[in-house]
Amino acid sequence: MLAAAREFFADRGVLEVETPVLSSAAVSDPQIESLATRVAGMGARAYLCTSPEYAMKRLLAAGSGDIYQICKVFRDGERGRWHNPEFTLIEWYRLGYDDAALMTEVEALVGCLLAPRRLEPAERLSYSGALQRHAGVDAHAASDGDLTESARRHGVVCDAELDRDAKLDLLMGLVVGPRLGLDRPCFICDYPASQAALARLKPGLPPVAARFELYLNGVELANGFHELVNAGEQRARFTRELSVRRARGQAESPLDERLLAALAAGMPDCAGVALGFDRLVAIALGAPQLADAMAFTIDNA
Repeated sequence: MLAAAREFFADRGVLEVETPVLSSAAVSDPQIESLATRVAGMGARAYLCTSPEYAMKRLLAAGSGDIYQICKVFRDGERGRWHNPEFTLIEWYRLGYDDAALMTEVEALVGCLLAPRRLEPAERLSYSGALQRHAGVDAHAASDGDLTESARRHGVVCDAELDRDAKLDLLMGLVVGPRLGLDRPCFICDYPASQAALARLKPGLPPVAARFELYLNGVELANGFHELVNAGEQRARFTRELSVRRARGQAESPLDERLLAALAAGMPDCAGVALGFDRLVAIALGAPQLADAMAFTIDNA
């Protein structure tokens, strides 16, 4: 499958690159925790990358053109049926693509890697439509109470104090996601603007992000964006995320000033996506858990 992936990108003229696993900056996303260490002589903590995204965007700003990478990434606190603190991502960026065009290419890659299994054409469903279909709530108009009640109706009870996005994540993760992509791949697109991450926003109301995720067999496989290239807006988002981390008592890591400088210098219009390779291997095997697709999990590493 790795050989097929490299052939897929070579046929399309996408350059394979390599970026650092260890960095002086870390992700600010409150939903992701970095693993930290210390390097002698640095005088500060260093972080294992949760994604090669920031470094790859610096390459894009430097004129690399279309690029991809197959690499190990690390996330703290992720251990379970479909999670391991160390896993493999296929991440790539295509100049001149938007989220819709990249979804088409993601579908082609997944079809290639899962051959000879013949997949039905993928469904494209909005985030709002998915929540309405499978959880019975309007993602944009529902009150916090409506979201809590929907979770309760579906047997999900959480006593923790959750903000609105955390409640939506709870419904997507435990109620909606497992029902997606059961008979064909399913792209969930047009996420709420509050969940834009590094995606640009689309014009119109309600405000939604040019972001998508791919589900197959109830498992989330990929997360992609029509990339935000505005350095000021990206800094503002990072700052808001750090405020959320502070309010939740989470560790605050330094912003990646080199990424922000690259955006300010000018990054080309592009779309990018990260695909969980180990999960795709598990699906190819018909395996019920990630561990069946990995020679070494954290429990036997």
